[in-house]
Formats: sequence, structure tokens, C-alpha cells
Amino acid sequence: MCSATLPALFFMANFAQRLKDLRNQRKLTQTRLSELMGISPRVYSRWETGDVVPHFDTIVRLADTLGVSLDELAGRKDVSGQALIRNPELNRLCGKVDQLSDEDQKALLVVLDSLVKRSRVSQVMAEI
Repeated sequence: MCSATLPALFFMANFAQRLKDLRNQRKLTQTRLSELMGISPRVYSRWETGDVVPHFDTIVRLADTLGVSLDELAGRKDVSGQALIRNPELNRLCGKVDQLSDEDQKALLVVLDSLVKRSRVSQVMAEI
């Protein structure tokens, strides 16, 4: 085996494990993360097994979706914290909420609160 391939194999194994760990920390299934990425679950599964390493642009999207930096995804840096919002689009919009007027922020709070309460009621009713 050529010594130039050893770093690549080490990266592939580390990347696959790191990807799996980050997904599990965020309580996402492979299927859900593949949906968020817009790819098939089979393709995603091959990344976690280390059979395939995604292209760089896809790695960037993975980092964005998981809410980590590229260094955190590559294992070069410890993960700074767990993403509170797993949906990348909601995460992106959440960062823009501070730009809204106080009145719009209050309206958003009312809408979000009612959606959360409705979801809780639905969960309780499903358990009965």
C-alpha cells in the first residue's frame, strides 16, 4: 500500500465516525439527515460506513445542516455545542429574528407558542 493513501484512509475512517457521532448527538436518524440533505438514505449510509467520502461541496452542506464548522466535522476541533434547532432552514431563519421589530418578534412568539402547544395536545391525545 502506498504511504500517500494512509492519510486518506485515516481521514475516511475518522470522518465516517465523526459524522455518525454528530448525527447521534443531534438525535437524528440517517433517514432524517438524508432528507434534510436532499439525498437518498443509501448514499448517506455509505458515508457513515466509510465506503464513500462525499464531495467537498457536500461536506460543506453537511456541516451547515449539522450546525458545525468544517473543522468540527473533520475532527480538527472539538464541537462547540449541540445545535438546538436541527432543521437548517429554521436555524438560518432563527439567526435573522433579531432583525425583526419588537412587534413582529412578539407576533412570532405567539405563533410559535401556539404551534408547540398544538403539537403537545396532539401527542397527549395520541397516547390516550
